[in-house]
Amino acid sequence: MSHRPPRLLDQVRNAIRRRQFSPRTEKSYVGWIRRFILFHGKRHPREMGAREIEVFLTHLAVDRKVASSTQNQALSAILFLYKQVLEIELPWMDGIVRAKQPKRVPVVLSREEVMRLLAGLRPPYWLMASLMYGAGLRVTECIRLRIKDLDFEYRQITVRNGKGGRDRVTLLPDSLVDPLKGRLQELRSLFRSDRDGGADGVTMPLALARKYPTARREWGWQFAFPSHKTVRNPERGLRVRHHVHVKTIQRAVWTAVRQANIAKPASCHTLRHCFATHLLESGYDIRTVQELLGHRSVQTTMIYTHVLNRGGRAVRSPLD
Repeated sequence: MSHRPPRLLDQVRNAIRRRQFSPRTEKSYVGWIRRFILFHGKRHPREMGAREIEVFLTHLAVDRKVASSTQNQALSAILFLYKQVLEIELPWMDGIVRAKQPKRVPVVLSREEVMRLLAGLRPPYWLMASLMYGAGLRVTECIRLRIKDLDFEYRQITVRNGKGGRDRVTLLPDSLVDPLKGRLQELRSLFRSDRDGGADGVTMPLALARKYPTARREWGWQFAFPSHKTVRNPERGLRVRHHVHVKTIQRAVWTAVRQANIAKPASCHTLRHCFATHLLESGYDIRTVQELLGHRSVQTTMIYTHVLNRGGRAVRSPLD
């Protein structure tokens, strides 16, 4: 009996997973490749070339009016399809120009605005937002935080599989030690309830789930911010508890920004910008901030120095 080869999009997913890209990258790449194929009437990519790619990118920029970063993301997905999935080396690919991304200064709140924002949040969202501001966590890093990665003795947090698949260590604010310990006491009862109710623990990365089959039921592997309900894992058929959905904390922060009458377009990621900027304002060196943020290059961290040099903070107006 002959086996049919996997469909093209399944081949894309397999190639992405072999390279251990993040689930968000997989979803994004598969989505853009699907749109590219549908845009050209479901023609197979082997039948298309530079002209079709340029027409698609032009459509995104002119008709859809997408941002340059979105256009470049679509191009990266198509390049991955041709080079890594179809294994086609096409010399004309080097001639395709990526959209120029304008340099943006990040939105930063004052310390007083941050305190007003945090005051408008209820548990557990207050604690999550406080961690994003006080430890420089990305929102996805915050919701995926596991109990074993909180070190109260050394006052540090270990961020696992952050952006780019890298681990890093950042600080644990002293002011959050007692609230976090109280949070863990509340989670103990949920943990015991799950065990008594026959739940299979928490979701785990597949490789770790195979290597440590009982880890999902251990206390240290539980999420610090679990979801309210358990779900059935479609791949393994287990009833597990996932972390809280990212949109719940995002909506809570957006609501708190409006209620605090903050005119700036602040979001969860703004709290990370505030963490970096306020550390630099306090006199910490940029290399330390780079390490805490987990930036690969110090050039990425340098953007916060532009915020510090803005307006009257560093330059005296001739009018004055």
